[in-house]
Amino acid sequence: MTDLTEQQTLDIFWMQHALELAHRAETEAEVPVGAVVVYQDQVIGEGWNRPIGDTDPTAHAEIMALRSAAKKLDNYRLLDSTLYVTLEPCIMCTGAIIHARVKRVVYGALDPKAGAQQSAFTILGTDCLNHQVEVTHGIMAEECGNVLSEFFRKRRAEKKRG
Repeated sequence: MTDLTEQQTLDIFWMQHALELAHRAETEAEVPVGAVVVYQDQVIGEGWNRPIGDTDPTAHAEIMALRSAAKKLDNYRLLDSTLYVTLEPCIMCTGAIIHARVKRVVYGALDPKAGAQQSAFTILGTDCLNHQVEVTHGIMAEECGNVLSEFFRKRRAEKKRG
């Protein structure tokens, strides 16, 4: 086994926190995605998927975490922050990440249908925009993916039962 770097250890620690938030989404019958914004080793924002409960198509985990962080800092710019999210962000969320000037995004599972960094699109790292975001992917990918897979497996089984 290889020794983890300090950054990898921190990434795993914060991704575990994001996974806890994903489980909270699941308890609210939402797709289990969680996100946490960290600045100077402190949580400044948290979020989990809430579009159904909030009747808000923009209430993705990342957006909720960014909103929370901006309020805490009293600033819409989240310079030098890191966003940890259990699922690869979508186009809407990557736009918000760029506008908030998040320094770094760390995500777990890939989103083959809607992922806007690696899977379907590559937005965060493009040099076409006025802000580039550092990206680390695959942190706890299996665990993050399993939470989503199990959620959808249960949902399909419930639909079959009627």
